[in-house]
Amino acid sequence: MTSLCEPLPACSCPGVLEAGCDEAGRGCLAGPVYAAAVILPDDFSHPWLNDSKKLSEKRRMELRQVIMDTAVAWAIARVDADEIDRINILQASIEAMHRALDGLGLTPGAVIVDGNRFRQWRDVPFTTFVKGDGRFANIAAASILAKTERDLFMTALADEYPQYRWAVNKGYPTADHRAAIAAHGPSPYHRMTFRLIKE
Repeated sequence: MTSLCEPLPACSCPGVLEAGCDEAGRGCLAGPVYAAAVILPDDFSHPWLNDSKKLSEKRRMELRQVIMDTAVAWAIARVDADEIDRINILQASIEAMHRALDGLGLTPGAVIVDGNRFRQWRDVPFTTFVKGDGRFANIAAASILAKTERDLFMTALADEYPQYRWAVNKGYPTADHRAAIAAHGPSPYHRMTFRLIKE
């Protein structure tokens, strides 16, 4: 599934302490949205690092440890389903990224974000990049940390709610997940403002 490729540049602006940000779980029916912020060394390079969606689960977990061991700073944060329902998923995704940036323990000189929507964090300049997780290693690293952390959470939660098969679908809107909601009703972890069952 994953092959060696030309390594992504570590960041968009070498010489600046730049944090890459991304989220995971925005399209799910259940569970939190997670986000991560990662600052990599300017000379960081890894041929496997790419958009987390293009990597196998095994490769994501391998890279997770590389990122945690190598990054100048990293942090992961989340916004839970009840708060997603209160403020909407876009605002929750941005809030999760802000919380991750708050958790870095240092203030970066710039922030780059996957996608095209963000809200000012402190007084730090930011730039959004569509498909940024396939363009810059710091955003790709953030996508991997957010994705793996969320997957670990949903897999653990599946022991408590096996009927939804979260260990397999991770809360995404698969046919089996929707069928389980129809059969058993929603759990406390479902996002009640989302369309849980297709009409």
